[in-house]
Amino acid sequence: MDAASNIFLAVSQSSVSRAINEVVGVLNLPQVFNTWIHFPMQIHQLNQLRNQFYQNHGFPGVVGCIDCTHVAIFPPKVDDEVYPERIYVNRKRYHSINVQLICDTRLRILNINAKFPGSTNDAYIWQNSNINQAFVNLHRNGNTQFYLLGDSGYPLRPWLLTPLEDDPLPGSAEERYNQKYRSTRSIIERCNGLLKMRFRCLLKHRVLHYEPRVASKIINACAVLHNMCIESNIPEPELEDSDEDIDFGLSIGGTQNITSNSRVNPDLETGRRLQQQLIRNYFRVNN
Repeated sequence: MDAASNIFLAVSQSSVSRAINEVVGVLNLPQVFNTWIHFPMQIHQLNQLRNQFYQNHGFPGVVGCIDCTHVAIFPPKVDDEVYPERIYVNRKRYHSINVQLICDTRLRILNINAKFPGSTNDAYIWQNSNINQAFVNLHRNGNTQFYLLGDSGYPLRPWLLTPLEDDPLPGSAEERYNQKYRSTRSIIERCNGLLKMRFRCLLKHRVLHYEPRVASKIINACAVLHNMCIESNIPEPELEDSDEDIDFGLSIGGTQNITSNSRVNPDLETGRRLQQQLIRNYFRVNN
């Protein structure tokens, strides 16, 4: 690490490595990690999140925004049986972990999944995450008034809204929906960027020189510390000259509202009806 090579600090590389391992280990303990990063699933908590989003952004029903961001890692061994090098090469041709984040209006991270290699599609990570199943169960139990906002790399569902696929007519209710969607969902891009500004080991040009399992724990630890900073009102770091390289959460790849070719997904149809209902009720031009 930089601290170990700094001529003004009498700290050895081994000492820095031990300190990092200990801190990262503690921050990944369930009793610590789950205290600082957890998605509230109680109805009164979801209502509070929904009210905060509506008051701050004017988009009804939203309880969080979701996106993935890539964190560069040192290439694993080519012949590694558990972490083969090839699966970590993302579509921009560098090795990474594709990290799923969900945040609230304060940019607090409510959920993080840092387990998947860079070649993994955003939608696949979502569909195989515990939080997706939690939202499915929530809606199956009749609590259909809560949903996340995701970009077009995610499948449209009644619990995960995406932008309209076609460019709407200027001045239409559909255009107003898309505009409000973009302004609301931009908070996850701000969250991604702020996380990497605070912890520059997550920047693409820094590269985490650890095996994937350890790199994932470091990413989790940074997310915990990020939430601690927000809770303690720590000022945001200032941009530096090199910060044009920061990935502010823009998706790498992804397809437009993936559906099955063989049959219409009923959840997709329900999502479309919800989308149209919101447009009629909240985004008509005379509203």
